Amino acid sequence: MRRIATYLATVGALSVAVTSGQQPSAPAGFTDAQVAAGRALYDGRCAGCHLPDLRGNNEAPALVGPSFSWRTRPPQDLVGFIQKAMPPGGPALSTDQALSVTAYILQANGGQAGAAAPQAAAQGDGGSAPRTGLTLPGEVPNFVPVTDAMLRNPPPGDWLMVRRNYQAWSHSPLTEITPANVGRLRLAWVWAMNEGGQSEPSPLVHDGIVYLINTGNIVQALDGRTGELIWEHHVGPETASTMRNIAIYEDKVFVATGDARLVALEARTGRLVWDVPLTSRNKGFTNSSGPVVIRGKVIQGLTGCARFQDDRCSISAYDAATGKPLWKFYTVAHRGERNGDTWGDVPDMFRKGGETWITGSYDPDLDLTFWGVAQAKPWVAASRNMKTSDRVLYTSSTVALRPDTGELAWFYQHSPGESLDLDEVYERVLVDAGPRKFVFTIGKPGILWRLDRTSGEFAGYKETVFQNVFDRIDLESGVPRYRAEIMNAKVTEWVSSCPSTEGGHNWHATSYHPGTGLLIIPLAQSCMELAGRKVEFVEGSGGTQGDRKFFEMPGTNGNIGKLAAYDVNTLREVWSVEQRAPFLTAALSTAGGLVFAGDLDRYFHAYDVRDGKEIWKIRLGTSVQGFPVSFTVGGKQYIAVSTGLGGGSPRNVPRTIAPDVRHPSTGNALYVFTLSE
Repeated sequence: MRRIATYLATVGALSVAVTSGQQPSAPAGFTDAQVAAGRALYDGRCAGCHLPDLRGNNEAPALVGPSFSWRTRPPQDLVGFIQKAMPPGGPALSTDQALSVTAYILQANGGQAGAAAPQAAAQGDGGSAPRTGLTLPGEVPNFVPVTDAMLRNPPPGDWLMVRRNYQAWSHSPLTEITPANVGRLRLAWVWAMNEGGQSEPSPLVHDGIVYLINTGNIVQALDGRTGELIWEHHVGPETASTMRNIAIYEDKVFVATGDARLVALEARTGRLVWDVPLTSRNKGFTNSSGPVVIRGKVIQGLTGCARFQDDRCSISAYDAATGKPLWKFYTVAHRGERNGDTWGDVPDMFRKGGETWITGSYDPDLDLTFWGVAQAKPWVAASRNMKTSDRVLYTSSTVALRPDTGELAWFYQHSPGESLDLDEVYERVLVDAGPRKFVFTIGKPGILWRLDRTSGEFAGYKETVFQNVFDRIDLESGVPRYRAEIMNAKVTEWVSSCPSTEGGHNWHATSYHPGTGLLIIPLAQSCMELAGRKVEFVEGSGGTQGDRKFFEMPGTNGNIGKLAAYDVNTLREVWSVEQRAPFLTAALSTAGGLVFAGDLDRYFHAYDVRDGKEIWKIRLGTSVQGFPVSFTVGGKQYIAVSTGLGGGSPRNVPRTIAPDVRHPSTGNALYVFTLSE
């Protein structure tokens, strides 16, 4: 096995020389002009990960405040690091640009501008005033409102929500494209998207109109037959932030923004209807996935909850017509609340994490909505001044909520006391198998969990990739037990784990193919060592606070990517495809007998759903990333997929252990295919 242990102290992090109690300084001073240029560059190229206030989020640590790391290194090192590695997956900054961003960070940490600049300030890039509002007016012809009945049973040619239906199947009932004719797929049109940031979109399609979310919180309506732009709205802020999906209901499109707002636009014209905050403003909260709409309620999660402060993470509901707040469920229990004792004696301000950064699913018959809750923060239990035996509810759990009230019906915790940044936050897929109603989910440990969705009772599991995090999983309760090394780990002690924070599974959603009873799951195979840092327990501190080294998973022959199918009744692996390049899209299955998936090496593949045999592929402009969808216009079937950059650990880990898989650093776009005549 080739073991590559490149040290990523803070993946995507910037650093600066700030010694305790002293102001930072640049080699030859820096100017106000450099600071201004650096701020414009930071807002456009860096704030999507590190947040507009530099306080950091998830894998992008804070650049100011008590949690700021690398305090003893000279500013020259920062300039070199920014120019070499930032932004991850995007176009590299020039020397002048890197110097300007460094100047901005120095000033944010208390540094004062000097008389001379070390180099000329950055010119032009990112300095123009942002555009906001309706930047291209237009009108969707003959718009038909989307009803509750349509959301419950989507028209075959529409794709009305992320993963297409409430049950999160990522499956199209269309049958025109089959294994016999998929070789005739040809490009119908391509739409270049906004560059910068992390692009992972899931388009919506209604009556042949494609509604698309770009990085920078830009929403567009496109003609699904020709790719013609109908209207465009810059919701703002125009930072390089991720947004996976939007929602549509009645006459509105709903957008969650990178600064934790919820916005409603007219689906017909793109005009603003309402704009409300999800939580306190300017406290580092954000979003990377959009809402689901259930009987007139827009239900939205929240992320950016790692900072020590009074506010906490939640799932909340809003009236679709007015934006009026209706209810809020907090995903981290405080003292005096149900399960508040699972955080030990830790004060409420320091109970952090519990993000809900993947959109939930919904069972209309049970009238329950199912959401995954991310891990506690900081990542390592010892960094939280806790033990893995502290369950820290409701983190690393599935929660089932009543959509009218937000009341918790049941919860199931997959990884009590999670201590390795191995999220269980991803899609909840609802499948009936015989007389039982199940919810399936899989997270970074690569364990496929099956639960009874009426009660939350454990109903089985399957290990899909090699894992050594748990040395035992109780067959009756499903409760896992960590290896002793993980349970006993102290701050700064390195602990190895397979999988890594890339995850055995990440945000690339599972597809359920009802014709075969198969769950088709994008998986990844890599390992890591992780060490937690000592954390200062003061307001404004916190964060993820972990250092990592990545290496290849034993026994995989260097194959990071895996796409595999599992029987919902037996959990048996039916087929698998393994390759060097990781898969970076959700799986899309169709009633025509196909599974589509895209990868880091720019290939978009079609496989036979029965046996996993590859029967078609095409190479696109850059890495294929996002959520493929299928739709019809005029009775003709189309397949749409995006190419994109950025994306956290699923991109950072392969960059370290598979540098031989190369792709352009630009090329965010939507590609749409159909059968040739």
